Amino acid sequence: MSKQKRLDPRLVSLTAAGSFAAEQYQGLRLTLERLGNGRGAQALAVTSPAAGDGKTVTAINLAGTLARGSEGRVLLIDADLRRPAVSSQLALDATAKGLTDALSDERTRLEDVTTTLEQFNLSIVPAGTGHGAVHQLLRSTRMERLLKEARERYDFIVLDTPPLLPVFDSALLAKWVDGVLMVVSANRTPRKLLGEALNLLDPGKVLGIVFNKDVRPLFGYYDSYYREYFPNASRVASEA
Repeated sequence: MSKQKRLDPRLVSLTAAGSFAAEQYQGLRLTLERLGNGRGAQALAVTSPAAGDGKTVTAINLAGTLARGSEGRVLLIDADLRRPAVSSQLALDATAKGLTDALSDERTRLEDVTTTLEQFNLSIVPAGTGHGAVHQLLRSTRMERLLKEARERYDFIVLDTPPLLPVFDSALLAKWVDGVLMVVSANRTPRKLLGEALNLLDPGKVLGIVFNKDVRPLFGYYDSYYREYFPNASRVASEA
């Protein structure tokens, strides 16, 4: 079975590029490009207040959308070192070397831990198999140097980072990136939780909030326009 067939079906930017859900990520890309024109948003972290909000799916779909239909070089880094999920959702080898190995060993280069999905024009750095105190690894100057190297090689870098409230890894990583996207689960994530998560970040780094799993039906004036292009569309299918 090919890797493409085994991909998580929620990765619509890779598996169903012409779908309504994938089009929502295209809208997110356009918004980020507009914001980035004045802020130089080359390296982006994707996080959420708590587990289960859909941050990994959003990070992969965003990276896939940035890579789709362009000559831009895009790197997706699994920086959720405690509960990595990028490799499993992309049907990659979960035992391959990755970020922790590069952070733990100065001799390990970025290219040594990078896998390229040629069919999607997308490069991946998995979480890896190395060991060490996560806080120390993420706050190290080695992390800064790896991201500096990535900036020289890629046009966009997307980091899937842990939820903010269970651990503080994302707050540590925020200082190395240009902007942070906060993913919340519509009708599920409490506002208080979102507020607490935002308080952990520099307000100047927050690019916006992505509402995930919005179950509201399409209705009203715009309904016929959506249906014309996407007959089977519903917001419940959209991860953005």
